[in-house]
Amino acid sequence: MKTRALLLAAAITSSNLALADDNAQLKAEIEALKSQLNSLADTVEQQGVASQSNGVHIGGYGEMHLNLVNGKDNEIDFHRFVLFFSKEFNERTRFFSEFELEHSLAGEGKKGEIELEQAYIEHDLSASTRAKAGLFLIPVGILNETHEPETFYGVERNSVENKIIPTTWWEGGAGLSGKIADGLSYDVAMHSGLNTATGELREGRQKVSEAPANKAAYTARVKYTAVPGLELAATLQYQDDLLQGSGSKEIGARLIETHAVYQSNGFELRALYAQWDLDKDINTLNAGASKQTGFYVEPSYRMNDVGVFYRNSGWDTNAGDRTDSRFERHDVGVNYWLAETVVFKADYYRQKEAGDLDETGYNLGVGYSF
Repeated sequence: MKTRALLLAAAITSSNLALADDNAQLKAEIEALKSQLNSLADTVEQQGVASQSNGVHIGGYGEMHLNLVNGKDNEIDFHRFVLFFSKEFNERTRFFSEFELEHSLAGEGKKGEIELEQAYIEHDLSASTRAKAGLFLIPVGILNETHEPETFYGVERNSVENKIIPTTWWEGGAGLSGKIADGLSYDVAMHSGLNTATGELREGRQKVSEAPANKAAYTARVKYTAVPGLELAATLQYQDDLLQGSGSKEIGARLIETHAVYQSNGFELRALYAQWDLDKDINTLNAGASKQTGFYVEPSYRMNDVGVFYRNSGWDTNAGDRTDSRFERHDVGVNYWLAETVVFKADYYRQKEAGDLDETGYNLGVGYSF
């Protein structure tokens, strides 16, 4: 331990001077001091090991938004306050959790809610394979697993990873993750599914709260990161029945999502495409809901503490019929990082529905994580 070495070196040097002066009393005092310093170093070292062995880590993030819609519908909202708690039990077994308060107040008649977004045990089966069980985030899209405010552009999360991929999306179940080769990994999971009679997928999230689990869902993802600065990924999901066994017929659902992220010298490009295919019986409940698609392309550039971005996105939650129900949106904005995990944001957007201007607005936000 460096502390002990420095203390002993100082003590030994003093001891040599004492010998040179042939001062027996001073030598005895120095020897006593060396003994005390050794004892203090042992205590400090033991306390450090005890602290590390505890293995408990605390973190969190939060963000507040000011939304100015159509120049008149203004709203301010402390959207999220989140705490992370994790515990490393030993070298192979650990626990992760995420606890969130949305919209500042929760309770009867309040607009917010308290949610448990993660709570699972992870265990290393081998050097390249991990297993987990509990409540966890679904491995899909760019934002669903990594959504701290300083990690993305725009005050609000993009519309495609909200309407088509119902971020933030978590389920209860079990999964495996592992390494196939250098820069190539996989995730597979069997878990609870959505529950919706209308095909509105975001509203179908059950959040593992006394959720009907008559039918399961299955997710698999492959991710490629062998090239520095590049991430390519594809996710497939199958759900047995979006009605969870409550209907006269089962309505299955299949999701395919693929995305690319490239970063180089401050420049970043994100591109994502997602598509749901639901059994056509859903159209009797919600016309066109049998097919739901979305995409976005987002170039950005960061120089030191300032970054700018532009996003072109489109989505359609009723693409299974001939009615024009497509949304198109353009966002442009800036991020300013006070620190690497503290950010101020501002953006402007224009949104069209079926070709007609539907909404414009400005957003301001502040976010942090630790």
